[in-house]
Amino acid sequence: MQVDSKSDVSRLLDRLVADALPNARGLEAWASLLQAHATLMRRLEVDLAQATGLALADFDVLAQLANAGGELRMTELAARALISRSGMTRRVARLVDEGLVRRANADADARVVVVALTDAGVARLTETAPVHLRGVSELFVAKLDDQELAVLKSALDKVTVDCTFG
Repeated sequence: MQVDSKSDVSRLLDRLVADALPNARGLEAWASLLQAHATLMRRLEVDLAQATGLALADFDVLAQLANAGGELRMTELAARALISRSGMTRRVARLVDEGLVRRANADADARVVVVALTDAGVARLTETAPVHLRGVSELFVAKLDDQELAVLKSALDKVTVDCTFG
């Protein structure tokens, strides 16, 4: 399709959006969700890195392991942390090099890799968690009242898609 001007492109997009999403509130809500997620994650990433030197994704790996009692299979860790298995493999390799986690084969199946927190990983998590949680509290939780938080949780639970990243 040939488009002659910027206004033609804009009208084309408007028509496509109107056809696919006739309720404008739906698109507005979607745009707000994307904007909120992107800006909050960037801010949390920068604040954590500046205050502690730890990347937010590395913090997430440590936190996921702690939430699971200290260890997880690599595939489960990748699913919980919402990154690809190959991305998780590289991230875990860096965390192993830093001494924050250790990798081992599962006793029953040598093909299964288990990732576990080390004492240094627990110490690093203990150091960084307050910084991250303070950011979550100030940038997100404090901006909403209890009712808004409950409605937001309920709404987002309805649209959470069950998928495996890999």
